[in-house]
Amino acid sequence: MTIPTSSPILLPVAVLVLWSLIMLGWLALTRLPTMKRLRMHPQKFPRTQDLGAALPAEVQWKADNYNHLMEQPTIFYAAALSLAMIGAGSGINLVLAWAYVGLRIVHSLVHATSNKVLVRFNLFLLSTAVLMALAVRLLINLL
Repeated sequence: MTIPTSSPILLPVAVLVLWSLIMLGWLALTRLPTMKRLRMHPQKFPRTQDLGAALPAEVQWKADNYNHLMEQPTIFYAAALSLAMIGAGSGINLVLAWAYVGLRIVHSLVHATSNKVLVRFNLFLLSTAVLMALAVRLLINLL
């Protein structure tokens, strides 16, 4: 089997990687000035959960979302990279990958701004369904 050197599905992978880093930047640009303004010394909060509890909720939302982007999307990366490796990174698989990335970005924006929990939850459910479809299609391609 020849491993493709390029696959269309790698673009949504790269976009989600970049989006995760954007969220990390947003987290830093929000958290650090707030900690300075509130005179919160980092050593007072050696555990992340202690710092999160001490920060205003709208500041912590960015960190919570960044953490979310380090969780379920790891499954997306594994599935998308596997599809790229077997030469199945186009067509419906590419559409599903872009749908997943788009839904995760919208989820991030809702979470980091208004944090409407029901909206966020529905976006999470929809993105999970898309990810499940992508994973099933990976399995079918492998069988």
